[in-house]
Amino acid sequence: MSKNNLGILVLDNFKDFGQKVQDHLSKIRGTETNYLIHFNANRFSNGEGKITIEDSVREKNLFILSDVGNYELGYNYHGQKHILSPDEHFQDIKRAISATCGHTAKISIVTPLLYESRQHRRKSRESLDCAIALQELERLGVNSIITFDAHDPNVCNAIPNLSFDNFYPTNVILEQMITDNANVFENILVVSPDMGAMERARYYAELMGCDVGVFYKRRDLSKVVNGKNPVVSHVYMGTDVKDKNILIVDDMIASGGSVLEVAQELRNRGAKKINITCTFALFTEGIEKFKKAYEDNWFDDLYTTNLSYIPNEFSSLEWFNVVDLSEMVAKIVDKLDKKESVSEFFDTKKDIIKKIQMK
Repeated sequence: MSKNNLGILVLDNFKDFGQKVQDHLSKIRGTETNYLIHFNANRFSNGEGKITIEDSVREKNLFILSDVGNYELGYNYHGQKHILSPDEHFQDIKRAISATCGHTAKISIVTPLLYESRQHRRKSRESLDCAIALQELERLGVNSIITFDAHDPNVCNAIPNLSFDNFYPTNVILEQMITDNANVFENILVVSPDMGAMERARYYAELMGCDVGVFYKRRDLSKVVNGKNPVVSHVYMGTDVKDKNILIVDDMIASGGSVLEVAQELRNRGAKKINITCTFALFTEGIEKFKKAYEDNWFDDLYTTNLSYIPNEFSSLEWFNVVDLSEMVAKIVDKLDKKESVSEFFDTKKDIIKKIQMK
């Protein structure tokens, strides 16, 4: 039995995923109890909003689930359709916390895509958004942050006295790839699309017992386009990719330009099967360039998770594979609610290595 009175408040931007978490929790606990907390989220035509919680949350161990990357939801703003931004999704998290009126026993924020995770450090006179956001949540009385594949987990140093759990979907993704193709890791080489993703690539390579390569983004430091120095070329460092099966790994795909350029370069160098995997497929400039790249045989398959919004039409594409993480999230919530260790979700290397070797 749960040691706490569990409640799950799923914001509208994560509704389908939250329902799956509820269904898994019912199976895990062998009960028909509905842990979902009912609420109303209203948005006025001038853009202001409010959240009203309809169920009692007194002394509950409350988990608030939110996908700040959802770009499906919108409202009528001064007569025009307006899509909710990550800033507005984050504001709704704070509204939900405020609406509890301090009656909960504990509040945990489950936000797989960490808000402003790419703005995690300061290099000059620039905003430090992720750290400020985490400190805001701490001041509002949040007890725990639960996220996945944070762009830089060291951002937890901004809240040294607050629980910050950063989980990885690596094993679940690899298990899905094995299920789809038992020979997927034969003659495999893991490739990082840039230096920033190298640690993640090395972890994948260790699991599969293979070598790793990396591309270095050579940038034109004399120009700034969309806030960044444009990439001039991708310089590869590592084992020869000719006749190798390639797994390109990254935490997120934003516009996707860089990862596709890397895939094309690998194909030009004689790579065989090329798979791409990422935790968050944001596709900030649409998916058309990926459709075109697939038609041009730059890559074979893309694997991502449902930890952030994926339009239904994307999932229907033959090369687009969505890995469901709702069961893992349900297990984590179950363990944390019972005040049990979640170390099994961190120390999983032996389990996945054994499964890979069996195949």
